[in-house]
Amino acid sequence: MPAMVSRGRGRRAINEINMVPFIDVMLVLLIIFMVTAPLISPSMIDLPSVGKAAKQPDMVVQIVIGKGETLELKIQDKTSRTTLKDVAAAVNRAQAGASNPAVVISADRSVKYEVVVKVIDILQRAGVQRVGLSVQLAN
Repeated sequence: MPAMVSRGRGRRAINEINMVPFIDVMLVLLIIFMVTAPLISPSMIDLPSVGKAAKQPDMVVQIVIGKGETLELKIQDKTSRTTLKDVAAAVNRAQAGASNPAVVISADRSVKYEVVVKVIDILQRAGVQRVGLSVQLAN
């Protein structure tokens, strides 16, 4: 119910909002934030950095995951098809004589990320040390 004011001839309602309670709440919130802000420690995230490796790999085996989850192995200029089960054995055979081998995985845009992770997992379980992802930069 609006407050009533009697001025002169009659009583009429005040059509203004009482701002005092709103200002009191805002000042209390401001004080709370000013007190708690210095107590919150900023979290630091260690992001990986992109750079050149200390030693370039002697041999690079590229695994291309195409549409329909087909796998192709590219070793130098040779390309051969393989399956998900046989990819680790094929990579180990290809890297047999190399002292510092590396594997680079590139996938089609439509391939599920789960397939890429499965390939990485299979390679790591097979003992492949250096596994990387090929990235195409947008212009």
